[in-house]
Amino acid sequence: MLHIDQYAYLSRLRGEDPLLKVLFTSATMGICLWADSVLISLLVIISMASVTVFVGGISGRFYGKLLLIPLSFLVVGVLTIALDVSRHPAGFLCALNFAERYVGITVPGILRAVRLFCQAFGCISCLYFLSLTTPLVDLLAVLRKLRVPKLIVELMGLVYRFIFILLDMADAIYTAQASRLGYATVRSGYRSLSALASMLFIRSYKQAQDLYAALESRGYDGELRVVEPNYTVALEKYAVVVFCECLLIACAVIVHRCGGSG
Repeated sequence: MLHIDQYAYLSRLRGEDPLLKVLFTSATMGICLWADSVLISLLVIISMASVTVFVGGISGRFYGKLLLIPLSFLVVGVLTIALDVSRHPAGFLCALNFAERYVGITVPGILRAVRLFCQAFGCISCLYFLSLTTPLVDLLAVLRKLRVPKLIVELMGLVYRFIFILLDMADAIYTAQASRLGYATVRSGYRSLSALASMLFIRSYKQAQDLYAALESRGYDGELRVVEPNYTVALEKYAVVVFCECLLIACAVIVHRCGGSG
């Protein structure tokens, strides 16, 4: 089990109604996308981080390390957004000339990239809140309540569990290869990597067959039935979530009226 799954079970918000957390996450993410504002995105990032760390009891250091994972992908993505192409050099802060066209950075491009970066980071903070406070079992229970097709729900559960199995297999095979100097040179490294991929496919296929045989021996009829915990539906907590979302919408409207997109 990965650390993120462990923290979900240890979170102080673990016992809260998962449907409430899903609605809170979805509504906040939707407002963040709809507002298209740097200020609102920053407000969402700070709010979600505060709830996850201080209310949920998640380690701030661990949460910061998690945020660094998508940071590199976002930086590379927004750099391409910041670039503009034109036949005229006017308006560029810095530009290079390629085949009678200028490729460079402009002020509107930087503002567009910053807005997109903050927006994406705000959505990531929403998803981190949900994943760090709600185990997959609770999320699957919510999907069943929302009448999501059973096949999709079961596939999500099985794929999620197989991720850990594949990671354990890959780590064991890699350790065995490295102990035999399988990655001592570039050539041997490529050979070992191809062997790891092929063995991982073979073992995962066999593991899937064994799992299906185990399910059939226990009366599997096409549906995985699990015992779902009963959560108390607190209307006052739903009211608090609705109030927070309305407050966030009001802030977005004020920002748009006062300063455009923020």
